Amino acid sequence: MDNYMELALQLAEKARGYTSPNPMVGAVIVKEGKIVGRGWHQKAGGPHAEINAIDQAGEAARGATLFVTLEPCAHYGRTGPCTQAIINAGIAKVIVAMVDPNPLVAGKGVKILEQAGIQVEVIQGALNEQAVRLNEVFIKWITTNMPFIALKTAMSLDGKIATYCRKSKWITGEQARNYGHYLRHCFDSILVGIGTVIEDDPLLTCRLPNGRSPIRIILDSMARISPSAKVLQDDSVTTIIAVAQEADINRIRKLKTLREGIIIIEVQHNAYGLDLPDLLRKLAAMNITSVLVEGGASINASFLKENLVDKYYGFIAPKIIGGSGAMGPVGGQGVDCPNDAWSVDSIAIEKIGQDILISGYIRK
Repeated sequence: MDNYMELALQLAEKARGYTSPNPMVGAVIVKEGKIVGRGWHQKAGGPHAEINAIDQAGEAARGATLFVTLEPCAHYGRTGPCTQAIINAGIAKVIVAMVDPNPLVAGKGVKILEQAGIQVEVIQGALNEQAVRLNEVFIKWITTNMPFIALKTAMSLDGKIATYCRKSKWITGEQARNYGHYLRHCFDSILVGIGTVIEDDPLLTCRLPNGRSPIRIILDSMARISPSAKVLQDDSVTTIIAVAQEADINRIRKLKTLREGIIIIEVQHNAYGLDLPDLLRKLAAMNITSVLVEGGASINASFLKENLVDKYYGFIAPKIIGGSGAMGPVGGQGVDCPNDAWSVDSIAIEKIGQDILISGYIRK
């Protein structure tokens, strides 16, 4: 049984970066010890995993067992409810890796299937944990109305993100940078501050073949961004500029006239700058389920200070830059003592080219 669910999880993973705001889901149909159908949810608005698997199985689905990584939906969205398709196909048993946290489902799918005489089993243990981890972004967004936040940094062995004269290209190697582009493909949006835009004029796209570029979010409280900035000139993806109420209205009007795909969001302002929770709530309402923060030291510090970071990706290059004036990845005042530091749990360490990637979850 575990092998079939593991396969379903692998199928779900194929769609990473393509299903938002929907979850990733994989399904496998087994009859008399043989796989007769398999499928995954390939993109938002397309058929769900169960439907693709049932279509492949055809008549062989009758009396079979369905292994699915997430509880089948029981409501009408852009597609019909999978529960009804499962019932119509004559499937005898459904094994689910996790209950759907979406309030529109949340156990209703299981109940409907059971009422139709279908045996349903929700598994526990390692495979359940894998299913939860697979859709950690969706779970955070659907249950809190806030996007999942990942912080990415790249630094030298001695903790520097740039030299004393603020040069940072390139600290990490090509393979690590490609992995960074893969992360951009995986996340709905990428966020930087206006300082990064002014200093580096980045494009903030995914440069991998067949990669999906994220929505660009620029924190620019006073609307200082230049109309000639690459993020405004490039129309391949939407650019959101977050400004404060105090921003110059004439600057904002000019930005709005540059092209379609530039969105100005007015965000509350506090003593530390833009109110980040207010911004994140507004992004979540726009179906932006995840944000990859690639800001400078000040932006990174702000997200950590407000306990908004869920996951951390830290690239470390085997270089020593030195210099007391060279900046580290997190600015601000920092903590008073090591015991107050943010902890990173469930750590994974991997070698990417000549660099090391340490990733894990921020304990708040």
